[in-house]
Amino acid sequence: MKHKELTVVLCAIWAASLLYGEMLAFWVPSLWTCSWPHHHLRPTTHSPSTSNSTMDGVRYPSDYVKVAVITDPQLMDKTSLRLAPKSLALETAQFYTDLFMRRAFFSSILPFNPDMVLFLGDYFDGGPYLSDEEWQESLSRFKHIFGLNAQGNYANIQVRYIPGNHDVGYASLHSERPEVIKRYEKEFGIRNYQFTIGKVDFLAIDAQTLDGKQGRGRPKDLASLTWDFLKNVSMDVQVYPRVLLTHIPLYRRDGTHCGTYRGSQVINQRVSRAVHGQEISYQNYITEESSNRLLELIKPMLVLSGHDHDQCTITHKSTFGPHTVGTVSWQQGNLYPSFMLLSASNFGIPNASSPDEAVLTHLCFLPMQTHIYIWYLSLFVLTLLALLLWPSSGLNFRRHCSDFLSICNIFGGRGKEKIEDENCEYEMMWDAEGSMHLVKKTLNAPITNASEKGLVERGNAVMRPTAKKHISQEIEVSMNVDMVMDVDPMLTMPTRTSKSKTRIAIQRSLRTLRTLIIIAAVNLPIYMMLLFKDWID
Repeated sequence: MKHKELTVVLCAIWAASLLYGEMLAFWVPSLWTCSWPHHHLRPTTHSPSTSNSTMDGVRYPSDYVKVAVITDPQLMDKTSLRLAPKSLALETAQFYTDLFMRRAFFSSILPFNPDMVLFLGDYFDGGPYLSDEEWQESLSRFKHIFGLNAQGNYANIQVRYIPGNHDVGYASLHSERPEVIKRYEKEFGIRNYQFTIGKVDFLAIDAQTLDGKQGRGRPKDLASLTWDFLKNVSMDVQVYPRVLLTHIPLYRRDGTHCGTYRGSQVINQRVSRAVHGQEISYQNYITEESSNRLLELIKPMLVLSGHDHDQCTITHKSTFGPHTVGTVSWQQGNLYPSFMLLSASNFGIPNASSPDEAVLTHLCFLPMQTHIYIWYLSLFVLTLLALLLWPSSGLNFRRHCSDFLSICNIFGGRGKEKIEDENCEYEMMWDAEGSMHLVKKTLNAPITNASEKGLVERGNAVMRPTAKKHISQEIEVSMNVDMVMDVDPMLTMPTRTSKSKTRIAIQRSLRTLRTLIIIAAVNLPIYMMLLFKDWID
């Protein structure tokens, strides 16, 4: 393979890597690794009296409403990396983080054609601490990433939201900055509400207020408002199974196992309180008292939460399977960002009969963006090494294979015998790079006398005085050659060797630079096309 062929191969490898890392990797969930959980169900027969959406008592997998669950986009801003606003570093980080989530949403999630998209909070990173102008800018980015602009790329899909701590803050902030709550509700709606999907009730609550102080006589005590909402729901007759939506996960004991999908270590309970008022300023789980009270009032069959940025599946009392969904962003400490596909039954199921069939879930993983960038960096290093070390004359793989087979034959005992009487000589030749090669040249066969010829017999050696004379001359010539070869080559041509090495280094550097320019000229347009394709509406 010569240098031109190497350039073509490297261009093809780079093009394939870019196409996969920037586009094809986001098709993998919808094509191979993920599917709606109800698609794996087989048609079953049950009583016609318990079904409104089936015919002749036969339930089909199509009797489910499809919900895509997303959490913790946490759009980067000036509070994320402590970078100056509008700086190049911050703008670059924001662009590539937003681009990943936009690709994930449009190429990995929307192809499943969900009936509803459910966001579990933390849409911004420094939401409570942004000015109105900065908050509106982050809101525009959020709408662009998930196609929530005025035109709407999925007008037929319902969207539901619950607040996160990075959107409205904790209880200690609510009393100091009530405008944060108003700003959130103006855009995303009320924080505590109930809605029905198919034949399943969903309860969305503001988990940041659950552990706040109550009963201080204020007309708008946020903690009291949340608990009053839950009490009213608990007094209603429970007709359908319930799913609880809370951004902060319910309490779990320290060191609780989170299942096989967990990528990082489990974080134990941490609760911080403000100095003044002792209101909560941070918590990674709802307290044990509030969690037990919540489960007792609602009696949910499933609890969905976010906040932890990593996946976690555990079982609480009176619940069938709580899930903490991992973040959808690749820059929030989780190498394996994810989303969830949830199937809500569209037929009535008695409370005592197979409640696990009412709601089915499937956790789906997005491309590992960090690994893709590591591959790009590794490929760049391999490209440099290949261009710098590749010989000018190229590599003859056929010749190397034949040499390898010859060596194998020699070690296997099938090699050719050495030709002792081969009539040839070797001449030293110098190439353009200053390397020495021995060139084999065949000499004309000497004319032998018939009389001498007849003296050689099989199994016997007859040496005449004439032959002895020739042998002594050959030995003398051999000794002269050895004496010449013993001379230090550095004394004969030091200048030529140093100059040739410098020239080779310069030639290889220029050749490498020229090839890199060719590879960039071929693949940079492909990369830019993929960027604009996914970013522009």
